[in-house]
Amino acid sequence: MLTLLDQLDKGTLWRSPGGIHPPEVKFLSNSTPISQLPLAQEYLVPVPQVGENCTLAVKVGDKVLKGAPLTQGTSIWHLPVHAPTSGTVIAIEPRASNHASALPVNTCVIAADGEDRWCELTPGSIELSNHEMIAKIHGAGIAGMGGAAFPSHIKLNPVSEIELVIINGVECEPYISADDRLMREYSQDILAGIGIIHRLLAPKRIVIAIEDNKPEAIKAMQQAVSQSTLPSGSTRVTAIPTKYPSGGEKQLIQIITGREVPSGSIPAKLGIVVHNVGTAFAIHQAVTQGKPLIERVVTVTGQNVGKPGNYWLPIGTPVEHVLKHTEFNAEAEQKVIIGGPMMGHALPTIQVPILKGTNCILVPSSQEIGTTPEEKACIRCGECANACPALLLPQQLFWHAKAEEYDKAASYNLKDCIECGCCSYVCPSDIPLVEYYRIAKSALKQAADEKHQAERAKQRFEARIQRLEEEKLAREAKAKEAAARRQATMTSTDKNAVAEAMARIAAKKAAAAETTADNTSVEVVAADASSTEAPKGKAAVAAAIARAKAKKAAAAAQGADDAESSQQAVSSVQTASSEPSEPTEQTESLSQKDKVAAAIARAKAKKAALKADSDANGDNDIATDNTDKPTTETTANADVDDKKAKVAAAVARAKAKKAAAQQAESSDVAEVQPELVADAKPELTNESDDESDSATDLSAPLSPEDQKKAKVAAAVARAKARKAAAQQAESSEVAEVLPEQAADAKPESTNESDSEPDYQSDNESCPDSVPSAPLSPEDEKKAKVAAAVARAKAKKAAAQQAESSDVAEVQPEQAANAKPELTNEPDSEPDSESDSKSSLDAEPSAPLSPEDEKKAKVAAAVARAKAKKAAREANAISDANE
Repeated sequence: MLTLLDQLDKGTLWRSPGGIHPPEVKFLSNSTPISQLPLAQEYLVPVPQVGENCTLAVKVGDKVLKGAPLTQGTSIWHLPVHAPTSGTVIAIEPRASNHASALPVNTCVIAADGEDRWCELTPGSIELSNHEMIAKIHGAGIAGMGGAAFPSHIKLNPVSEIELVIINGVECEPYISADDRLMREYSQDILAGIGIIHRLLAPKRIVIAIEDNKPEAIKAMQQAVSQSTLPSGSTRVTAIPTKYPSGGEKQLIQIITGREVPSGSIPAKLGIVVHNVGTAFAIHQAVTQGKPLIERVVTVTGQNVGKPGNYWLPIGTPVEHVLKHTEFNAEAEQKVIIGGPMMGHALPTIQVPILKGTNCILVPSSQEIGTTPEEKACIRCGECANACPALLLPQQLFWHAKAEEYDKAASYNLKDCIECGCCSYVCPSDIPLVEYYRIAKSALKQAADEKHQAERAKQRFEARIQRLEEEKLAREAKAKEAAARRQATMTSTDKNAVAEAMARIAAKKAAAAETTADNTSVEVVAADASSTEAPKGKAAVAAAIARAKAKKAAAAAQGADDAESSQQAVSSVQTASSEPSEPTEQTESLSQKDKVAAAIARAKAKKAALKADSDANGDNDIATDNTDKPTTETTANADVDDKKAKVAAAVARAKAKKAAAQQAESSDVAEVQPELVADAKPELTNESDDESDSATDLSAPLSPEDQKKAKVAAAVARAKARKAAAQQAESSEVAEVLPEQAADAKPESTNESDSEPDYQSDNESCPDSVPSAPLSPEDEKKAKVAAAVARAKAKKAAAQQAESSDVAEVQPEQAANAKPELTNEPDSEPDSESDSKSSLDAEPSAPLSPEDEKKAKVAAAVARAKAKKAAREANAISDANE
């Protein structure tokens, strides 16, 4: 049985499956020698590997020479890029790529200077070592020139032994003739490159495969082989039948050797390597002359090109420049195809560069390649399967690709498709099968890249977790070692000190725990206390609402029975003050207080009417002092009475202005609301109300917490007193100067004779008494001076917004109502404002709940509004009296 080498020597060929025979149009370009085109103004050199495997060696504004490297890197996958001509780097930016998608790719733009000067080259020789040769090939950026552009230095340094090297000169595309012309004109250089490949790989046989439709190329290569220095019998030229796509790597291997490359494998595993004739030529130039791969032969063909042929084009030459200098005649909807009509792709734009794998620019007319027909339904004829050179099932691949079932398409060996286009060529339904396969391959590649990135991210995360854990263990071990060293060097005294410190820490923790427990119990007790006081606070709010309603009713009440109602109200207040404040009797007391408030309001209305009548008639009324004995003031001189009335009116106006100025602060006049004072001071003693020093009225000294509660209670009392001040707008605050009003104001005063009403004990200089006899001219003058002084001090007090003053001494009947629970002696009244205020501040009740505090604030706001109204009414009354 003949071996593979024997069969190769005999020229035995095998038949490849599938394939087609499209019409050949090579005659358009293969009849003229390879020529040059003028230099372009700009060259677009893609540098897509920058940032991945390499870095830029130039920057914008740099001057470069022809052949100078633009990138640098040490990765085996890095393929260097060189300047195609001399000029200046004017931009490094994304530009449209030479691809069907025209997606932007990082591009170095070089403006040519027209000199086309080479950089310094380093020629080599055949005496270089294999490593040096591979380094020069790598540095020259040599890639596969057949279209795949796979790095050649990797193929020339395989890990397995190579028995056969195939030099591919088939060029099966029907329009392309670049390799044909290259073999005709540069056969010796190609054989020199083959000699370098032979030295690096040391194969047993080298086969130069050429289609039988290129007789001139076959003859030229045979002559070059006979003149080469290669070992005799090691190299031969083999003509193979013309059939598309016999130029494919796997198809060519099958035709030459009869072996099939397994799916997912490479020819090197079979001991076979395939190189293109253009690659062999570039290897020769790189090793012997030191020239990098900066240009290649490109076929420019098609009926719409005025000068079809093959041209040496620098890498990066714009397609637009090439078509311009080959007399391109564009048609409507003109297609420009990179590659042949079978495997090429149409360009969206001609502003793209020539690449290392670009072997043809096809510009067909509408007669050569018609418009794309409409896709029809698959009729399942099976012609695509018969034409597939890779023995695939194109119909199954099409169905899964169209349904986007890419995993199922991959299970039918989609990756083995070489995208030759035979299936699309023979499809009677005009289905662009190759386009579907390309989309499916792109989707699978993207998914694989994402999976690979996720896997790398997972590995990095796991490595980080492991590193952190190791660092933690190392720190713990270091700490333990340090502790052990300290323990070893520690003396008995140090150990005792440590034990004592630990004991102190434990004691502190125990004390803190006990303190927390005590605080918790105190909070529970306080919560219970506040819960018991809540009903009383709610009752006070209900009472305030009832008083407001009673006031409204009293404003409309008129008649002769008002005086009687006032006496009944006073007696009710006295009765209420003598009753004990028990929680069980709270509802009845509140109801009685509502009646008292209504009666007082009616009495005030009546009193205001009586005052107006008295001022108009100039009569002398009956006045009562602190006792219940009325005295009759008989005056013979009416002029003196008029002067006293004027003095009283002036004092009333001054005090009304002061009350208006003190709107901003709460007035301490809680004595006008006895029921709220009773709620605020449930813990007061029953001792007599000597309020000259009210701090002594408490049954025991107050703790700091009780003092705080007392302040809160005082603030609430002041807010509620403000509301009461609004209710006394009808009656002037200076009843002490009007004896007739004093009689109405003090129905509950004591029985002591010659007792005068009390006055404010603040800094004001108010009249101390009301004369019971006509005033002499000297006394009249003193009264006027006193009134003027009172007005001045009232204005000063209003401007400074001093502490709010009690004005209950001008209304004895309200003072009596203010403290019904302070003592069991009904006739004991507060003597001055300061005493009353200190009593309220020093004798707090139980703390108010948040709800009661909120309602007290609302009541204060209402009181301020009503006080303004009262001030205006008092001014009006005093003006009328004048």
